Amino acid sequence: MSSPLRNNPSSANRGAAPRSGLKRSRGVGDDVSSVAAASSPMPSSPPAFNIAHGGDDDDEIEDEAEIQDDIDDIDEMAEDDVDLFREGFEQDYRERDVNDTYEGLDIDDEGDYGDLDLGARRRLEAQLNRRDREVARRQRIPAAFLPGEDEDGDLDLTAQPRRRRHRYDEDPDEVMDADIMEEELSLEALRDVKSSNITEWVSQTNVQRSVKREFKSFLTEYTDENGLSVYGNRIRTLGEINAESLEVSYTELASEKAILAFFLANAPTEILKLFDEVAMDVVLLHYPDYERIHAEIHVRIYDLPLNYTLRQLRQQHLNSLVRVSGVVTRRTGVFPQLKYVKFDCTKCGVTLGPFQQESNVEVKITYCQNCQSRGPFTLNSEKTVYRNYQKLTLQESPGTVPAGRLPRHREVILLWDLIDKAKPGEEIEVTGIYRNNYDAQLNNRNGFPVFATILEANNIVKVHDQLAGFRLTEEDEQEIRKLSKDPQIVDKIINSIAPSIYGHTDIKTAVALSLFGGVAKVTKGSHHIRGDINVLLLGDPGTAKSQVLKYVEKTAHRAVFATGKGASAVGLTASVRRDPLTSEWTLEGGALVLADRGTCLIDEFDKMNDQDRTSIHEAMEQQTISISKAGIVTTLQARCGIIAAANPIGGRYNSTIPFSANVELTEPILSRFDILCVVRDTVDPSEDERLARFIVGSHSRSHPSSNTQKLADDSMDVDADTQATETQATAKSSTAPAQEGLIPQELLRKYILWAREHCSPKLGNMDEDKIARLFADMRRESMATGAYPITVRHLEAIIRISEGFCRMRLADYVTSHDIDRAIAVTIESFVGSQKVSCKKALARAFAKYTLARPNAAQRRSGAAARGGRTAAVVA
Repeated sequence: MSSPLRNNPSSANRGAAPRSGLKRSRGVGDDVSSVAAASSPMPSSPPAFNIAHGGDDDDEIEDEAEIQDDIDDIDEMAEDDVDLFREGFEQDYRERDVNDTYEGLDIDDEGDYGDLDLGARRRLEAQLNRRDREVARRQRIPAAFLPGEDEDGDLDLTAQPRRRRHRYDEDPDEVMDADIMEEELSLEALRDVKSSNITEWVSQTNVQRSVKREFKSFLTEYTDENGLSVYGNRIRTLGEINAESLEVSYTELASEKAILAFFLANAPTEILKLFDEVAMDVVLLHYPDYERIHAEIHVRIYDLPLNYTLRQLRQQHLNSLVRVSGVVTRRTGVFPQLKYVKFDCTKCGVTLGPFQQESNVEVKITYCQNCQSRGPFTLNSEKTVYRNYQKLTLQESPGTVPAGRLPRHREVILLWDLIDKAKPGEEIEVTGIYRNNYDAQLNNRNGFPVFATILEANNIVKVHDQLAGFRLTEEDEQEIRKLSKDPQIVDKIINSIAPSIYGHTDIKTAVALSLFGGVAKVTKGSHHIRGDINVLLLGDPGTAKSQVLKYVEKTAHRAVFATGKGASAVGLTASVRRDPLTSEWTLEGGALVLADRGTCLIDEFDKMNDQDRTSIHEAMEQQTISISKAGIVTTLQARCGIIAAANPIGGRYNSTIPFSANVELTEPILSRFDILCVVRDTVDPSEDERLARFIVGSHSRSHPSSNTQKLADDSMDVDADTQATETQATAKSSTAPAQEGLIPQELLRKYILWAREHCSPKLGNMDEDKIARLFADMRRESMATGAYPITVRHLEAIIRISEGFCRMRLADYVTSHDIDRAIAVTIESFVGSQKVSCKKALARAFAKYTLARPNAAQRRSGAAARGGRTAAVVA
């Protein structure tokens, strides 16, 4: 009997045969085994063995050979793309009683067992655990690996789930809540950031639950020094005025929950969303139906410790919370922005969404989840949620721009209730998220990927009582109050204005009055009366007019400098330009708008065009700028004092002709200046010598001490040293009265700021008859001499000047001494602008108004002197 292995010679070497030899067409009568044998001859096959076996073994060998042949045939049929369901394939699935029967050892199928109840299962598990513990103890397994509880009653890894199962049987909801609470982290665990960055860590669910829990406890439990709830009162106030913003102090949050403040500064986008949700929950505790008024409550962060300038923002500040300050130069209209978007599939009609709309990424869907179509899709306007959107252009404050640099600007995005929070010309403080935004135009311009940066505002605070560069401390306030009690404070302030400029007391007085200013008033008919004082400096070249303006620029808390030829009408007032993004016309404020609540300095005022000067008439008196261009009709604020410097016609001032003939300015604009200062470069040998000594002494004091020592060592001889010493002593003696008692510029700046913000003097018992007689006499002399006309504006100027003198003393009421000073300044301005022929006559005519009255100190000293003389006589 030949071996059945000879029947399948191709089964051993089929893998070595090429595939191409297996694929050929066959007829209907071809047999699979014959094909395999013909295609795979085996000359090296092993010889056949004749082995005698029993019948059963032969049958099993034949069955295995048939199964192997069937498998090989199926593989070949799959390769030749032949139908697998050939004739007789059912035989492969025939029943085999011997192979389909399992051994019956250890199987008890005769008993009838039912399902165990929970108690029986628990008792059985306890018995099994006891048995396992006994076995483990005999094998000396450590007790920590034993199931159940040990003798001390401490819980191990398996005891806690069994207890939780017991609690679940009693109250399943309580156990689910307990599981959620157990996933929350403590403050110590929150500090242990276990992610590559803070944003990923904050995005985890258990971290978000912990952040919400801690911030809710902060809002509900934080109290002030009196034990009163801080944010409870704010929430009640929020509900009373139906607001949607809750202001939270970053300093208070950092003192109580430092980790939350850290997360807020580094991952503000994710944290602020959580804060808004918690704030809404806390508000609902006080007002359960507040969702009907506002769907969301927004947390506004203020009091961020670090304040950056726009030029200090860098790459490391991206996606973090920053605080910057600047002036608003442009503002767009209000647009509806998508927040949650829903789309309708036009093919199946299913509503898709909602999709959250980010600030800089447009939501686009590619296919329908219901019908798998690719559109088209239409916006479902009824179910889509919108929010207000506005964009501002923030520019660096004029006082913070380094010398010789151009001011930088950034775009600021306003959302929700921050819309229209600031207007062009106002100085604001923005707390927001510094983001990057894709800009196609910027990429095309540079030729490589560059991202533009924007500020998404979280909070906006208008800067009214703050200084752009620094804040006033308590020590500064004490020093200011102490300085105001000096009886000679007015003279000290005047002498401290531009101390490096010799003389020009009238100019320094006018500049000081403009810096302090008067008090603006609003009548019953809503008529606004300006309180700022406008000053015009007219004089010969080389009389330090521009230097005075530069000193004011560095001293005033908010000043904008412009020149006549470099400033146009739109550059001084406002311009209308097209927004590059929205293609709409927007307003951009000029110099007068940027100097709102400050001082605008204009040099070379006479070089301006007549049309440009005409545009500032409204700004100088009404302190507003009306715009009606490109469909925009609005009014901007220009509440600032103007200090202008001009040169006379022909270069030098001619005293033989009237003032109006010396300058190319019209009467309407001349009448808007409260004080006119005429500066003449006269030749006086003694005065010129004192001026030269003052300038030389100023230059020598400005040199470093090392250079001064070097110059002293390099002296030629003793006579030169002696002469230099005598000259310096003379210069020092001549300038000592002017230099002593000066107020430092930094302190003077703070003093002016404090006076403008906290001092609003009122008119007391003023001599109205005296002012009325002065006004009548000035109008009469003005018509007789042909000088510039005196109008009602000059009468109001006397009141403003008197209020300015009162502010220098930080007093609450204007006294008669302040009015006398104001009258003296007004008469000096009027007489100084007259011709030489009538100047002396006018000075004599108005001398009765300028006679110095003894002040309180002089009266006290006079009374003491009289008392001393009386006592001497009595003695």
